[in-house]
Formats: sequence, structure tokens, C-alpha cells
Amino acid sequence: MIRIVIAEDQKLLRGTLSALIAMEEDMEIVAEAEDGLAAYDAICSHEPDVCLLDIEIPGRTGLEVAEIVRQEGRSVKIIIVTTFARPGFLQKAMNLKVEGYLLKDEPIDYLIRSIRKVMQGERVVSTDLAAALFLKEDNPLTERERDVLRLSGSGLSTREIAKELFLTEGTVRNYLSLSIQKLSVETRQQATEKAIERGWLV
Repeated sequence: MIRIVIAEDQKLLRGTLSALIAMEEDMEIVAEAEDGLAAYDAICSHEPDVCLLDIEIPGRTGLEVAEIVRQEGRSVKIIIVTTFARPGFLQKAMNLKVEGYLLKDEPIDYLIRSIRKVMQGERVVSTDLAAALFLKEDNPLTERERDVLRLSGSGLSTREIAKELFLTEGTVRNYLSLSIQKLSVETRQQATEKAIERGWLV
């Protein structure tokens, strides 16, 4: 019997997945979680064979849960199930050596087959996402430029960023200007959004 934990914050989707998977004779849902903290607790308590993890769940993201589980050396196999086709998220998931990365619009039969495949030692990635691994762009931003963009994206002013990073306001403005140029956008907000979209601030 394949023992499964489902971590998904949308109650209807979580219930639907749980009901459909439970119809399989060789699968059992041992716990459902609506956020990352509950997902981690369920993994620790039930020691499932597989955990289906949404990326955008409250508390801790699916990728954060996956990272902690990997650091602790737990044997659970992780399948990320998400609406996001962002190359950066996919690359981070691959770096964490998750067993699967599937889009939510895949048919339920595909998900069921994927669960069985990862239990057999295979890695499964949605076909629409596989190409993204080969189209990954190199990150043009320096570490300091990424630091400045992260803080800018969280709503901090130039002065607040300078204080946080122990830089002058002029230096912060230079980093922001360089980031805007490198990403071929017009504003710091656009620079932050583009960097997140490409996975360069993940």
C-alpha cells in the first residue's frame, strides 16, 4: 500500500484529489494538510511513502518543506503539484531532487501513474515543463543586486534598503539601476517581477 500525504490549501481541490486517489486499491491517504507547517508535521507523524506538495501554500511553501525534508534525510518521495510553470521554481525543485513536478491541469490518471512511477524510482516532470529545464537562462544579476531587489520587492525604500545592507543610498540606487538595465525593464518593480518570474530571486 502506498501511503500518501496531500498538502494543498484549496479545500475543494484537496478533497477531490484525496477522494480520487483513495479509490486506487494500492493507495491510501494518511493525512491532508492545508499549509506547509501542517504538511511537515504530517510527514513527521505518518512517515508516508509520498507527499503531494503544492508550492503556494501558507506557512511554508512546498519548496521550503521539501528543502527541510531533504536536509533531515527523510525517505518520503516528494511530488510538487502546482499551477506555476516558472523555470526558476522547477530548477529549485530539481536541485532539491524531488521525485516529481506536475502541473495541476494534468489528468488525474497522469498523477496516479506518476505516483506509481516515483515509487519505482523514476522521476516525473510534466511534458510542458520538461523543455524549461533546457531553456534555463543564466542569472545576470550579482548576489548584491539580488539582495537589493528582494528588499525592494518587499516594499522597502532606498533609504531602508541602504540601512539594511549597510550601504549608501547612492550605492543602492546604482544597484537598482544596473538591475533595471540588465533585465531590460523600466522600473524597479518590473525588475523584481521579472527576476522572480525567471526564478532568479528564488
